[in-house]
Amino acid sequence: MKVFVVFVLAIAAVSAEVLPKDTPEHPRDSPAISSLDGRITNGKKAAANQFPYQVGLSFKSSAGSWWCGGSIIANKWVLTAAHCTKGASSVTIYYGSTVRTSAKLKKKVSSSKFVQHASYNEASLRNDISLIKTPSVTFTASINKIALPAIASSYSTYAGQTAVASGWGSTSDSTIAAVTNLQYAELQVITNAVCQQTFGSSVVTSGVICVASSNKKSTCQGDSGGPLALNNRLIGVTSFVSSKGCEKNAPAGFTRVTSYLDWIKSKSGVFY
Repeated sequence: MKVFVVFVLAIAAVSAEVLPKDTPEHPRDSPAISSLDGRITNGKKAAANQFPYQVGLSFKSSAGSWWCGGSIIANKWVLTAAHCTKGASSVTIYYGSTVRTSAKLKKKVSSSKFVQHASYNEASLRNDISLIKTPSVTFTASINKIALPAIASSYSTYAGQTAVASGWGSTSDSTIAAVTNLQYAELQVITNAVCQQTFGSSVVTSGVICVASSNKKSTCQGDSGGPLALNNRLIGVTSFVSSKGCEKNAPAGFTRVTSYLDWIKSKSGVFY
């Protein structure tokens, strides 16, 4: 698969720009991972029904397959990353899974039901967000939606607060085998200014939210598109990590959901 890495040119016209010390890449594209491998490095094992909004997404294309995460935001809509839907011909949605291969429910959806952000830019990583329209699902203890942030919180940075990222997979950069059980990690949100010190201001825009990665805890390969939740609301969609590896304690980047509330409403009718 392609590896999307951003190079920023330091020229006089952009002298005010914060230049990067590291290069980001989408977790889907990290080279060590093969299809259907997800990962939360050094996370904790999730309990049954702990994350009923989490779905697994097995994408298919003529070139191969890949695994991403997603979040249920309504009984007919899943939110994920644009770099997950890009190039796919279909997706099988795994609902209600704690054990990755044992879904309570599976639904196959064609790419005609994907609503990828029209301004997604794979070079700059901007607007990395997509919706998937699904057959209607009945909510249960294992399958349920997560609320979107309120419009009133649109100006909140969430900096200093602890959010939760979740996904499937192995637990270190040195292991490529996917684990059986859903994993999660508690990660502290940092300011964009701090995140820009690593990835630069061309990547870390107002549409991005970042978390600190400490003690080798982070999102990584296959977690793309998965949720970052705070107080039972979806504040981020897993977008990028350091190209150096997921255990390097570099920040991890997410699409900032509050920046896309109007877009989500206009495309799906879902709002809170």
